[in-house]
Order: sequence, then structure tokens, then C-alpha cells
Amino acid sequence: MLLLIDAGNTRVKWALLQQQVAPVLPIAWSRSGSLSHEALEQLQTDLDMVDVARIVISNVAGAALAARLKAVLLVLFPQVRLELFRSSAQFADLRNHYDAPERLGSDRFASAIAAHFLYPTLDLLVVTCGTATTVDAVRAANVNDVNPSFRGGMILPGLQVMALALANNTAQLPQIVDETGAAIPNIENVFAKNTEQAIASGCIHAQLGAIQCGLAAMQQTSDAVLLVVSGGAAPYLAPYFATSMSCKTVWIENLVLTGLLVVSKLSPQLDVEMAG
Repeated sequence: MLLLIDAGNTRVKWALLQQQVAPVLPIAWSRSGSLSHEALEQLQTDLDMVDVARIVISNVAGAALAARLKAVLLVLFPQVRLELFRSSAQFADLRNHYDAPERLGSDRFASAIAAHFLYPTLDLLVVTCGTATTVDAVRAANVNDVNPSFRGGMILPGLQVMALALANNTAQLPQIVDETGAAIPNIENVFAKNTEQAIASGCIHAQLGAIQCGLAAMQQTSDAVLLVVSGGAAPYLAPYFATSMSCKTVWIENLVLTGLLVVSKLSPQLDVEMAG
């Protein structure tokens, strides 16, 4: 079995699948899960007695989480090398135009790789809605550039982080979402008539506005842009895409894990082993 792990800012997502499975949607994950950092050791139960031959990891959660994750995996799979995916100047045919390519978050690069692999002939706006919302531009090859490329992007506070920041830092405003991720309410009108709805409208339209800004910038030089959306907060924004986005939208669950699957298929072994 192949084990893919996306260690994000607040959660660790994982998926198991047979190694011969191709990265074609819908991906036939054998098993998958998502854990908070606090519950990481639950992996020992979730993955107990699983025969894993290869492990590929993206980690943007820092060294402390990496050490805990490595300790758990070494107990479960002491003979399996922990391959760490990191951003680079190029992967396969996709070039990374970041000023310092290695500084690009591995989750963002993995998402770009997945989106490009699935839609190789299209210009893409790749949006991941999590603890942070990222809005990234991926260009297909064209007459001016023979290689497809990751062009850069935006990072802004995620939907839940925005709502919590307002509640925690502004006097007399209600808290419409708690630390457990309770749902932000749906909004009926942009100009709300109560404070809870006004906060929800502001947070949701701030997210939509950033995405619209990125889309408008891409459409200046592209006739057709596909919006590729993923992340835990995406379902809260999805109802507004039809009326606010002037392009086709696709939603892909676990885009980072999909990118790691593509990486595992195109790279027999990654050069870097996870420290911890």
C-alpha cells in the first residue's frame, strides 16, 4: 500500500491506496482520514496492521509536528523510508516561478501539480480554503512559454480565522464560529440586517473578493480559466461561486493528497527523508 500524508496547519490528512492506482478522478482511496494535531497519535490505531510499502509526506506544520509524526510512523512502519516532498524549481514539466522556489509551501506546490496533471491544457486558478486561503495561478504551456508554470499567488486568513479574529479582537461583536469549527451561517443578502449575518457576509465576501481579484488578473491574458477549489471551508463558499465567478469551477477533495499521488507516480523515490 501507498500512504500519503498532508500535514497542514491545523490538521493531518492521510490516504491509503494500492500503489498501482492512477491519479484519475475520482481516486479510489482504500482508506483516508483527517486528524487534529492534538489527536495525531490516533494514527497508531488507524494504520495498525496495514501493509505499507511507501510513505510520501508534505509537511507545512513545522518541526515539532514533524517529530511527533515521525515517531508514530517509525513505530508502525520501522522499515519504510519517510519520503518528504518539498517545493523545487521544477517538477515534471511544471516550472515554479517563485522568487525562491524552495520557500513555496509544499502543500501549495502539490496542489498546483495535481491541478495541472488533471487539466494540463488549461490555465488554472487553484484555490485552497483551509486555515489560510491560498489563491494560486497555474499557466498552461503556450506560444510564449513552452513549459506550464506556477506563477505565484495570494495567501489570506481563512474563513474561520477571519471570523474568530473579529470576535476575539473587536469589542461587542458576537462570535459566530468557535474553535471547533462550528459553521459560519449562510447569508441571504450582502448587506445584512443583523450583526451575525454582517460578520458572515464580510468574511465570505472577503474570500470571494480575493478569488475574483485573482481570476480577473488571469483573464487579462487568458480566454478561459478553470477555477479548481479544495479545502475544508470550500463548501461554505461553493454556493456563492455560481453567481460571483465568471468561469467554470471544479471542486476536488484532498487536492494536496492528489498532488502527492501524482508525485509518487512520477518519482520512484524522493531525495529528501523527513527529519524529526
